[in-house]
Amino acid sequence: MDTRRLLLALALSFAVLVAWSLLFPPPEPVPGPPPAAPEAGAGPPAEAVRPAPSAAEPEAAGAPAQLESPESPESPESPAPGEEILTDVERSVVVENDRFRAELSNRGAVVVSFTLKEHRSHGGGAVDLVRRRAAGPYPLALVGPDFAPLPLDDALFTVEETAEARARVITFRYRGPAGDAEKRFTFDGDETFGVEVEVGRPRDWALFLGPGLRNPAPDEADDRMAAPGGVYMLGGEVERVAARKAEETVALPGSGLDWAALEDRYFLTALIPQRGAPARGARFVPMLLEPAAVEGAWTFTPVPDGGPTEAQEDLPREIGLALEPAGERLALTAYWGEKSLDRLARAHPGLDDSVGFGMFGFFSRGLLVGLAWIHDHVVGNYGWSIVLLTLAIKLFLLPLTHKSYISMRKMQQLAPKMQAIRERYRPKLRDKKGRPDVEMQRKMNEEIMALYKSEGVNPAGGCLPMLLQLPVLFAFYRLLYVAVELRGAPWIFWIQDLSLKDPYYVLPIVMGATQFIQTRMTPMAGDPMQRRLFQLMPVFMTILFIGFPSGLVLYWLTNNVLTIAQQAVYNRVLGHPGAGGEKGGAKKAKGGRKQ
Repeated sequence: MDTRRLLLALALSFAVLVAWSLLFPPPEPVPGPPPAAPEAGAGPPAEAVRPAPSAAEPEAAGAPAQLESPESPESPESPAPGEEILTDVERSVVVENDRFRAELSNRGAVVVSFTLKEHRSHGGGAVDLVRRRAAGPYPLALVGPDFAPLPLDDALFTVEETAEARARVITFRYRGPAGDAEKRFTFDGDETFGVEVEVGRPRDWALFLGPGLRNPAPDEADDRMAAPGGVYMLGGEVERVAARKAEETVALPGSGLDWAALEDRYFLTALIPQRGAPARGARFVPMLLEPAAVEGAWTFTPVPDGGPTEAQEDLPREIGLALEPAGERLALTAYWGEKSLDRLARAHPGLDDSVGFGMFGFFSRGLLVGLAWIHDHVVGNYGWSIVLLTLAIKLFLLPLTHKSYISMRKMQQLAPKMQAIRERYRPKLRDKKGRPDVEMQRKMNEEIMALYKSEGVNPAGGCLPMLLQLPVLFAFYRLLYVAVELRGAPWIFWIQDLSLKDPYYVLPIVMGATQFIQTRMTPMAGDPMQRRLFQLMPVFMTILFIGFPSGLVLYWLTNNVLTIAQQAVYNRVLGHPGAGGEKGGAKKAKGGRKQ
């Protein structure tokens, strides 16, 4: 076995694996049949509407100051059953804490803005998880079976605010020509908030979320690594619905549905159905976005049956989510925020699985803990934390790389003898008719294996240690790809955001140069094709990494520099592996044949 061929195959396989994971994401789940509609009369009976402020008298005295409308006298008496609950005053309610600022509108009782104070958008200002739009439906609106907004979404709800056990409760009510509905929002902490919806009329409704989230800057919208779409946990398994090129609705049953969410690379808006008022089902629908007349705003429509038209084919796509109630009432816990493992785990068990660490997630989580510890206790800079963690990984894997290198040198020393055996058997490997001679091939392999045994060399000794390194290296790669901690984190000079590509392409070019130096220091294979492939690797890697986030390129660059230093030490102590090795042995073998 030629160790160098295996090493080349491993390097190419790893590069192809990285490229494949970026260019070809996992396939979308096969759309299942829509959940069966409940029988007529199913579900709990509608509760009586509780007292609500009148149109001219919004909130009772004592409400927190975040309400934008002025205080008013006490609420009137409760309306009789069937009595209308209406208002002609449009207003907003603002809920604010250290982590977020949420703005709710009484037109449809929806969320019109949800900004995260700890994160800045690339276009300036705080990150707003609500996509700007020319018209509704807004998140947590009510839609029909075709995802069209119901008349209730344009109705003006009355607003009542109360305090319950340190929680701020905002209740929106409406009863009139558009229907009969109540929405109750409970804000009792930084991580999550509660949503309860009860609709008496119309009967067929769903709670809408999306489409998509945030208002990405142009460079983010064009980023192939952004991976917007839907994600959910059903029966303990996490699945994803990619937005790009999506054309069919994905329907999920309510039974076993733990949570459903919209996501991008760093942020998540998740809805978690409660047992007391569960969801009958959920649907992820692909939607087409078109720029509206208002700058920065969008209009959106579901992808038509049969796929988009030719004029719609190039429009951006996002995913919308609709949760359907099992009866007249739906109760949820919502987490809207960044994909921080700690916060997701505190919000709901299993929600942290929405972070896409891939097949080596266990290693990625451990490396993330190490990266955060270095940042918090050593350097306070995520760029240098990446450098130090890469060094720590290199030292941890040093016994494996040392064993691999020593085994490779032994194989290189045997290369002339192996080549001589192959040359001696070459004329005998085929019969006179050109057919392979299996017996001669078996004898040649047995003689090569006997040479390995006599010299005490394991032909797989140089490959196995490298195979054991791949899970750690790939886990670190995935960590740097999805870690929200790197978003907006500067390193030095012009690298002010490790989650973005290098604007001047300096890091990828330097990385390619170190890859070339590393290749030159590694002994070339005798086969011309292998030599050309080795020489093309730096070019291939530079092209692959030129659009990658700076944090990823910094990791690979650091790893290359450390490998070059390690190779230089070995070459100085043990001598360059090419000196008098395979090349010289091959010449001797060739000279012996001429004699």
